[in-house]
Parts: sequence; C-alpha cells; structure tokens
Amino acid sequence: MKNETSAPRRRGRPPAFCRDDVLAKAAECFWRRGYEGTSIVDLTTAMGITPQSLYSAFGSKADLYRETLKWYGAAFATLTEESLERPDTIVTLSAWVKTQAMLFTDLTHPRGCMISTAVLGCAAENDQVANMVANLRETTIFRLQKRLQRAKVEGELRSNADPAALARFVGAIIQGMSVQARDGASRAELMAIARLAEEELLRYCA
Repeated sequence: MKNETSAPRRRGRPPAFCRDDVLAKAAECFWRRGYEGTSIVDLTTAMGITPQSLYSAFGSKADLYRETLKWYGAAFATLTEESLERPDTIVTLSAWVKTQAMLFTDLTHPRGCMISTAVLGCAAENDQVANMVANLRETTIFRLQKRLQRAKVEGELRSNADPAALARFVGAIIQGMSVQARDGASRAELMAIARLAEEELLRYCA
C-alpha cells in the first residue's frame, strides 16, 4: 500500500549554488594565494562545489579568475567615477591612498590588493592572465592621468605639474603599500606612507 504521507522523491539536478557567494570564496582564495598558487582543489574546497560544477559554470580556472577580478572591482572599488569628478583632485587622490592603506590592512580579508600585485611574474602559459591584470593596472593609471590632465587645464595644478608622472607616482604608492601589507606592515605604517604621498601631491596644487 502506498504511503500517502511520505515525501515525494526529488528528481533532476540539485539546487544551483549562489554565483555571487562562490565567486566571493574563489576571489578570497586567489587573493590569498595568487593565481598560480591556487589549485582547482583549493578553489572547489573553498567554493563548496565539484570540479565538474566549476568547469560547467565558469569554463576554466582563467575564466573564473577573470570573474573574481570583476567581483573584486565591484566589491572593493574606492576610486569611483563620482569621486574623480570632485573638483579638488589632489584631495580626492590623497583620500583614496589613505583608504587603500586601510583596506590593505583590514583583517576581515587577505592583506594587500588582489589587483595591484597580482600575477607580476608567472609561467609562460599564464601570460594571457598576467597581461589581463597588467591591463587593469594600466587602466587605473590612465584614469588618474586623464583626471590630472584635466585638473591642470582647469588651474588646479601648477604649470610644472606632470600628470603622467603624478599618475605613475600614485600607482607606485598603491602597489608598494600592497606589497608591504602582504609582508606584514601595519596600518599605522601604511598610513605614514599615505601621508608622505599626500605631502608630495600637495606640492603641485596651484
């Protein structure tokens, strides 16, 4: 006799995972270990999915990495277009450097920046991934240079200010702080660097 009270058997595929949740877990893995230092086993263990599910959902390790970089950019973006539109560019950039110093030493996630120091050296087969991350860094430099050029035209900066060099200077500070954060530098130590960077940038205010 059929038991009318028994629960119906579930058929078909199991419930899908939340893409944002697994991306966050994969991003933390890559952020902590780097691209080459993170294995598929590391990823699937952190994400709580099978290798088959990873490849089915994301295509490859490189494709997953691209998505985690987008996730990171959305979750931790601090240099927004809105902030770059503010009239006092040097104040904005100085504040951004200080914000990054705090972010790089926030103990609720891995230290440093997932993009600033990602894939600086790699095996030849990963050159495409390295170039992709380098392009992200260069895009940030270009955004800084473009804004600083406009600031110079609008009279915010002195006539001897070099927007390209200043943009590279800010980028170097960010990358340097990221490396030092990974090496264990404290928030106070990074904030001291940020204040020195601010003093240098202020020298070019009109």
